[in-house]
Amino acid sequence: MIDKDGFRPNVGIILCNEENQVLWAQRAQHDSWQFPQGGIKSNETPEQAAYRELMEEVGLKPEHVELLATTRGWLRYRLPKRYLRYGNKPLCIGQKQRWFLMRFTGSTEDVKLDLYEKPEFDDWRWVDYWKPVEDIVFFKRRVYEKALHEFAPVLFPEYRRRANRKKSSNS
Repeated sequence: MIDKDGFRPNVGIILCNEENQVLWAQRAQHDSWQFPQGGIKSNETPEQAAYRELMEEVGLKPEHVELLATTRGWLRYRLPKRYLRYGNKPLCIGQKQRWFLMRFTGSTEDVKLDLYEKPEFDDWRWVDYWKPVEDIVFFKRRVYEKALHEFAPVLFPEYRRRANRKKSSNS
């Protein structure tokens, strides 16, 4: 499912623990790390897709998480030209994503990367909230920055106070 502008609808999930670290997962058979994410099927809402992807990619059910926030709108990234599949119609030039911030309420044993025949990830760890911005592939970096900045006030009250002080000093 590609929209009229060439973007595939997708969801991204930032899963945090009680210390506000985030789940960072290594793509299977690759040396790259990312947040869980995946496409939205035509018969589901972004929220339904987020829960489905969470189950498919890291084995977590809705009872293992608490939904804290979603991005206000779509965040988009373009694929580098070398990743475009010009033979596919319609041509997908990138992804538009709705992001979800969720709190992990389960136990470590609930994370299961091997529930499906072709796992998306083969390793995971908890990392500092901002670490993914340094490690993510370059073409997804701005989307990760935007999502993390949008969600930071939910987890870090001091971030909200700083942002409010900035707004009032610019007025």
